[in-house]
Amino acid sequence: MTSKRIYLIIAAFIAVNLVWVYLYYDTQEDIQDLISGNQKVLHQFQVSSELKSFENNIVLIDSKIRGMVASSDPSYVEGLNDIIANINSYLDTVEKISVSDSTKIYVDVLKRLVSKKLELSNEILQAFTQKGKISAEQIIAMQQGKTLTDSLLLTSDNIRRARRTLIIQSTSIIDSSIAKVQRLNSILTGFTLLVGFILFWYVINAIRTQNRLIQQIRLSEKKLQQAIQVKENFLANMSHEIRTPLNAIVGFTRLLQRKKLDEESMLYVHTIQQSGENLISIVNDILDLSKIEAGIIRVEAAPFSLHELIHSVKTMFNSKAEKKGLQLYTNIDESLPDTLEGDATRLTQILVNLIGNAIKFTAKGNVSIRVTNEGIKDDAVTVRIEVSDTGIGIENGKLNDIFGRFQQANDKITREYGGTGLGLSIVKELVELQHGSIGVKSEPGMGTTFYLTIPYKISQNAVSTKNETDERINRPDAKILVVEDNEVNLSLLQHLFQSWQINFDAAGNGIDALEKIKNNMYDLILMDIQMPQMDGYTTTQQIRNSLKLSTPIIAMTAHAMAGEKEKCLSYGMNEYISKPIREAHLKKLIVQFIPIETSVALKTENANASSLNHEYIDLTYMKDVSAGNKEYEKNVTTQFIENVPQELEALEKAAQANDIDALRSIAHNLKTTVSVMGLTEKLQTYLDEIENAKGDIQNLKENIENIKHICSNALPEARRYLTSITE
Repeated sequence: MTSKRIYLIIAAFIAVNLVWVYLYYDTQEDIQDLISGNQKVLHQFQVSSELKSFENNIVLIDSKIRGMVASSDPSYVEGLNDIIANINSYLDTVEKISVSDSTKIYVDVLKRLVSKKLELSNEILQAFTQKGKISAEQIIAMQQGKTLTDSLLLTSDNIRRARRTLIIQSTSIIDSSIAKVQRLNSILTGFTLLVGFILFWYVINAIRTQNRLIQQIRLSEKKLQQAIQVKENFLANMSHEIRTPLNAIVGFTRLLQRKKLDEESMLYVHTIQQSGENLISIVNDILDLSKIEAGIIRVEAAPFSLHELIHSVKTMFNSKAEKKGLQLYTNIDESLPDTLEGDATRLTQILVNLIGNAIKFTAKGNVSIRVTNEGIKDDAVTVRIEVSDTGIGIENGKLNDIFGRFQQANDKITREYGGTGLGLSIVKELVELQHGSIGVKSEPGMGTTFYLTIPYKISQNAVSTKNETDERINRPDAKILVVEDNEVNLSLLQHLFQSWQINFDAAGNGIDALEKIKNNMYDLILMDIQMPQMDGYTTTQQIRNSLKLSTPIIAMTAHAMAGEKEKCLSYGMNEYISKPIREAHLKKLIVQFIPIETSVALKTENANASSLNHEYIDLTYMKDVSAGNKEYEKNVTTQFIENVPQELEALEKAAQANDIDALRSIAHNLKTTVSVMGLTEKLQTYLDEIENAKGDIQNLKENIENIKHICSNALPEARRYLTSITE
């Protein structure tokens, strides 16, 4: 080997090693950049979380001050200084991290707005302590606080968006660095092979170290995505939790409005109700939005009647339109198939939002819903829906932004009509989830038209309105025990079981039921919850623990309280059905627990349906159950006419005797008695208040009078109907 070749080999060896060293250190720098970038992303996420806390504190300041003024209770502002300190601390933090990025301008604005907000809050506090409640309320009524709060939240949202942009940029840099690291890794491997066996062990270990770092970075990214998902789920869950007490606030406010209040108190109650309903609307919008962002909302496909859906939505808004003196029109193209397959719930949600907005922004004139056929292809039809109004209209320059989040036509609309500006954004998302499109055309002062198109599959399972099939159960060897103390409910079940050809026994309370169970074998037990002597819960425990029987038990209850079903299941019952009992639901449960062969029979429309118009009673439920059986209708109508006066008299006597337990029992039983005549909706609230009462009977007397008034008007209608089917 010549000296020249030796020099070349040495030179090559040195060159390879120099390149290897260069590549190695370059890779290490990229890895450090990756780690640094990932830390920045995590830091941005932490800032976003602190920003949410900042927003909550701003809203909490308003809540505390308004609460203090409204209740004249200074204790409401306890902890206010801590909240202000947290706000100032956050401002100092965000100012330090925003010196060199795009959020600095927003931070400066935020500081000025916070300063004004705190000055205004201090002004209200001073006015309250020095001049009294009225002076403080006058400052609040000027809406400066709300305007500042809205500006703060908007600026906060701008900061969030800017920080989100920084997150995206950092993530992009991380992805780029990962790709570069991987390329350099491949090159480094090639050069390592040239160095030879001497450097082999060292290079392999270096590669392993680098791969571990890359995996750690990817794992960090995955954890970041999971943290974002946790945030979305938390928002959805908290929206549900917030909505529950808000519903209670609104519900009890409505009950207060039925009381005899002076003008000022009625104004306060009305304000509370409006505020509560606005909050519920906001929470619902945020919940829907969070579900859409998290990908939780799914579009279902099930047959539905387009005509019935439009009619139901129109009926929902009739009273609201009448109160404003508006005409509400619907027009459905006759060429459209009636039974379609799609998500009727989402379509209803879309229409409720659009029609609600139309009525809200229209002072006079009309609101119309027009449904047309945009074309049928194969087994699908494109439905076009237009919701038009003669309201205030929208400026042309705002039309492109109207479907954006937190967007309304102008600030005046927000002040005058309220709202979050989320409704139309949610509508657009729901339409697009169903592969549709939505648009708007408007002219200020002349009205607005929202138009949308959604494709639906034409259902092949359309059901005729004149004749329909119905499953008839035929199982004479099956035997059911009905544990029920209400005669009307027993009559209903007796009628159903006879038509289904199922044998049953009846027991009026838990003690009788246990005796029958000891002496007979039953395939299924229907168990009322509230009964004299022994209730359904205790009876079920005796069946499960003492008799050691696993016979299926279905709970029957008129309770509409949340968690009632779970409570029944915890006592050993297998299922739950609420009163008034629906035939289809009961049949489904029976078939679920008793293997039954069903046959198909023709169910025809009742040709002898009464043409009488009723203001109080509603015979829909009774006729649905009777399926044209006039004897059954005569029987339950007679029971209603006989039992209601007796139960009303017992209710009044219990009130005079201050017997709260008797009142609750009678109210519970009365729910079933009145359900057969369709009075549940009219009497449910009053009966629930009596059944759930704790002690003060004086507060229940107005409810008793309302029940007597409705029943006294319903009885003559029931008598007239009984006469019409007896003749």
